[in-house]
This record gives sequence, C-alpha cells and structure tokens, in this order.
Amino acid sequence: MTIKSLIRTIPHYPRQGVMFRDITTLLKDSVGFTLTIEALARQYADSKPHKVAGIESRGFIIGAALAFRLGVGFVAIRKKGKLPGETFGHDYDLEYGTDRVEMHIDAVEPGENVLVADDILATGGTAEAAAALIEQAGGRVTECCFVVDLPDLGGKRRLREKGYSVFALCDFEGE
Repeated sequence: MTIKSLIRTIPHYPRQGVMFRDITTLLKDSVGFTLTIEALARQYADSKPHKVAGIESRGFIIGAALAFRLGVGFVAIRKKGKLPGETFGHDYDLEYGTDRVEMHIDAVEPGENVLVADDILATGGTAEAAAALIEQAGGRVTECCFVVDLPDLGGKRRLREKGYSVFALCDFEGE
C-alpha cells in the first residue's frame, strides 16, 4: 500500500476534462492517514517550524494533524469572511476572476517560522496567497508542503519562482 494508491481519481469533476484527485479515500483509511502525517512529520522533524498554516478546507485536516504531531501551533488560512476575529487578506487570481484568503492578525508573530500545508498543489495560487499573508504578518515561510502535486498545472514551479521551497508526498501527471 502506498499513499498514492489510496487517493481516488474522479474523472471529469468538477468539469469535463479534469481528473479530480480526491484525498477523502486516503483520510478514511486509518493506516494511510497515519502514514501520511508521519511522512510529513519526518520531513520537518529537524527543522521544526513554530506553526503550521493549513489552507481551507482539506489543508485544515492535514495541517492540524501535522501541527499536533510536531507539537506546534496551527494557523487557519480561510476564505473571505469566515474568520470571526480581526483579519487581513490577500487576493489572488483564479482562471476566471479572483478570490481572497484571510488570516487572523494575531495568528503569526513576527519572526516565526511557518510551514504552509495543503492537500493538493495545482496552480499554486492559493498557497502563494497564504504565504503572502504569513509574510505580511512578519513570519517566514519555511516551506509549502502538500500530499499531492499536480505537476502539469505548474504550481511547484510558480512557488519556487517566488522563492518558496516545495515538498509533496506524491504526484499525479496529467492533471
């Protein structure tokens, strides 16, 4: 059994031609989920960040479990209007339009090292926006980590061009 083998592919979702990589099948498998978090924790055991920032919504699951395993705090990066306290946000481009992610203004202290975590790296726009929020708060993004990279969509290249290190447990060619 591999982590990759536990990820379901749903053809033509959410639109024709897209091969959706569904990690819910990985999450429901106790051994697979444990292997995933342990593999990520090993990656960051020596360079333990101060916090892990998870991107809504599946990034919350991965990020919170990883933060717990590393013994560090968790930061929620959410879509616009979802956090109850005072926030600041960052807009980013989508294929057709823009979106916005937000973070509490007190979530990251200046000088803290923060690991960005999400389930899937596609175009990299959301992760780039999350990293910008962390830096706006005075934090330092140590790396962006993912369970799955979709290399054909260019997210890893995009993040690396912005100066971020990127790690993924597995990849799926062809979207």
